[in-house]
Amino acid sequence: MTRLQLSRRQLLAATAVLPIVAASPLLSAAEPEPSALSGLTDITGGLIPISEEERAQRLQRAQALMKANGIGAILVEAGSSLDYFTGVQWWRSERLTAAVIPVEGEPCIITPFFEAPSIRESLAVPADIHVWQEDESPFAVIAGFLKDRGLASRQVGIEETVRYFAFDGLAKNLPDTTLVSANPIVRGCRMIKTAAELSLMQAATNVTIAAYRWVHPRVEAGMTGPEIGALMDAATRKLGGKPEFSSALVGEAAAYPHGSKKTHRVANGEIVLMDCGCTVHGYQSDVSRTFVHGSASKEQRTVWSQVARGQQIAFATADIGAPAGQIDDAVRAYYKSLGYGPGYALPGLSHRTGHGIGMDGHEPINLVHGEATRLAAGMCFSNEPGLYLPGKFGVRLEDCFHMTDAGPRWFSEPPKSIDAPV
Repeated sequence: MTRLQLSRRQLLAATAVLPIVAASPLLSAAEPEPSALSGLTDITGGLIPISEEERAQRLQRAQALMKANGIGAILVEAGSSLDYFTGVQWWRSERLTAAVIPVEGEPCIITPFFEAPSIRESLAVPADIHVWQEDESPFAVIAGFLKDRGLASRQVGIEETVRYFAFDGLAKNLPDTTLVSANPIVRGCRMIKTAAELSLMQAATNVTIAAYRWVHPRVEAGMTGPEIGALMDAATRKLGGKPEFSSALVGEAAAYPHGSKKTHRVANGEIVLMDCGCTVHGYQSDVSRTFVHGSASKEQRTVWSQVARGQQIAFATADIGAPAGQIDDAVRAYYKSLGYGPGYALPGLSHRTGHGIGMDGHEPINLVHGEATRLAAGMCFSNEPGLYLPGKFGVRLEDCFHMTDAGPRWFSEPPKSIDAPV
């Protein structure tokens, strides 16, 4: 999955040309008539977003982890982690908006002066808002906050996606402060999902599966991948999800996990590999399905069944306390026994078996060789051990699961056969 994040300015520029894009015959041909969607209804009604109480518990957990790791505060830039801890939904630009979460007391939101009223609209926890003017340094503001709280002499954790200019600016304003990774805190919170988070991820998966069931019988000969994706997006919106990605790879393009620039059209006997996901109240799904338009060949059936078996091996290997890399190793050993690989070589499985998932489509940690982090209840992963045959086709089946004390549990049940792929 590849996602493009736009700033507000870029988004406005893009929407300025929407009337021209909408007039394109290629795109409009893929959009279903409203009446075609009449059988679909929103299935997300009644779901409760993350509560203020849960956000308070997240901050308490983060502060407990800071104490355990000798960290006085952490810096979190705009993005999913800022939303996770504070509810603030913001984009990244050259103007820094971030949060400093101290080991004790309320967090501080740092933002440009003119953005403060907008920041308050989504702020979901008690917090100070410290502003900086256009001719001022946000890093001086952060340094001042840390000094006022008596934290400048302690280690300060930097969330792993914070951009270098923010790290560098803070280091220059706090030359005697040790900046360290905030992974023990942020990962320690976000990797373990609560019941409320799992419920939203389940809802997002339900939307995606329902959309697949609507789209699959409507795939016709001559369609392109973008046209199929447009159908998926329309169904997802009608079902109550926010589309995040909707890739459809046709024929030889399916041999390349993220597709090809060439235009491929559906034809009898062609593989269609779809990789789609959505969000519900900020939590994501990620489901892949592979099917054949018309009649499947013996080779297509064989590879599809091998991937289905690979999924089951991955699921069965997901034991509480086991290193995450063990799952990838088990799948790769099975594929090697069939003559694929070895390792990541093609034909075979050229990517990891899975990735973490939650508010982001890809989160730590990965199901990949060498990953020593041990599986624990609340962790969530994709399970997608595809097989790719360059010049021919590829097959990927992807379903996500979460770990429980009793072992893994599916968000969506894998399909049973190539003849019943959704």
